[in-house]
Amino acid sequence: MLLPSNTYVMGIINVTPDSFSDGGRFNHIDHALKHAERLLEEGAHILDIGGESTRPGAQAVSAEDELKRVMPVLEALKTHFPEALLSVDTCKAEVMQAAIDREVAMINDVMALRAPQALEVCSQATVAVCLMHMQGEPRTMQQKPYYNNVMAEVKAFLLERAAVCEQAGIAQERIWLDPGFGFGKTLEHNVTLLQQLEQLTLTPYPVLVGLSRKSMIGALLGNREVSDRMIGSVVAAAIALLKGAKILRVHDVKETVDALRIAQALL
Repeated sequence: MLLPSNTYVMGIINVTPDSFSDGGRFNHIDHALKHAERLLEEGAHILDIGGESTRPGAQAVSAEDELKRVMPVLEALKTHFPEALLSVDTCKAEVMQAAIDREVAMINDVMALRAPQALEVCSQATVAVCLMHMQGEPRTMQQKPYYNNVMAEVKAFLLERAAVCEQAGIAQERIWLDPGFGFGKTLEHNVTLLQQLEQLTLTPYPVLVGLSRKSMIGALLGNREVSDRMIGSVVAAAIALLKGAKILRVHDVKETVDALRIAQALL
């Protein structure tokens, strides 16, 4: 069970052919299992499995195809690592239901449970839900995103979605928030969100932050390639932790766990 008072490092397992960082690397069960084993050995507290890329410009995937990608890997992980906390990154009710039936710990939704039947499926379960902010949708979200006040608007949206979830019967302690770094935001928007992250972490809901290897990191380091963004990602994750984030969603687990230990010693 995910406890809002705890701090977690979430390791990423993308079972997609087109994710921006590791697309195609783990979309075979044996590769995904080896990757999961390494992430757990390095200290990951939870594993997040995704079957649809949400990188800018990504094409939509049918529920049937997403289930074919995610469920065999999820079932293999449940068999080989029965004590591991697992999350499924999806916005589709059919995939959510299948994951809930397999007793995942979290549904991680870039659409904040706005897709048809998503809210109903999660409200009838006991799973934790992470609600993410995204302006637009993956195919168009980076086409001139605009805000008058990015943190105020992101926070208002997430609190409104959290209230909708509670009204539907999802208990407050099951709700997590994600400001959605890189999802319909410019570099300036992303930097502002990180600078002002306390405005979100001081709400009653714990916050998940996903900054790992994103374009924001590359831009701040002088347009670094994805493969050369590890140190920047770890620094950003440590800053997010010091500002109150409770889940750090990352590719580089070992390095992030080390940074977390140092940062926690200072808290």
